[in-house]
Amino acid sequence: MSTEPSRYLGIYLNDHLAGAAVGVGVARRLRQSNEGDAEMARPLAEVCGEIEADRATLEGLMEQLGIRRGRVKPALAWAGERLGRLKPNGQLTGYSPLSRLIELELLAVGITGKMQLWNALGRALGERFGELDLTQLAERAARQRDMVAELQLLAATRALRTD
Repeated sequence: MSTEPSRYLGIYLNDHLAGAAVGVGVARRLRQSNEGDAEMARPLAEVCGEIEADRATLEGLMEQLGIRRGRVKPALAWAGERLGRLKPNGQLTGYSPLSRLIELELLAVGITGKMQLWNALGRALGERFGELDLTQLAERAARQRDMVAELQLLAATRALRTD
């Protein structure tokens, strides 16, 4: 019975690591595609850097817990993120205002999942686990989610306005 929680913990963390692969890919694409945008460039660069750091934190936590990183789930997630770019976006080629809107919505979903990860780990492992302050990580994810939600509304206004 004592091995069950660690087995589930490993599966859970590997699932979130796969999600982090998607999140980093989407965040980097948003950052790159909006570099010249006066309203979006800075906050997207900030969020992207934090998402990259959060993935590294998750990898470090897994290492600290002795949980082996799976290869299949992150690879499938990465491939799925790349395939998702092929969806129609209102333009024959390139990035469109609809691309930005959909990617921000996807990023918001991923950040919410990450926030729930940190909250769940805080409940299961304690608010502090070694050097990690899981409550602080959850609060940072909440700030990221709020920032992305504001950018998503701006993107929606730009993409969907009818006047």
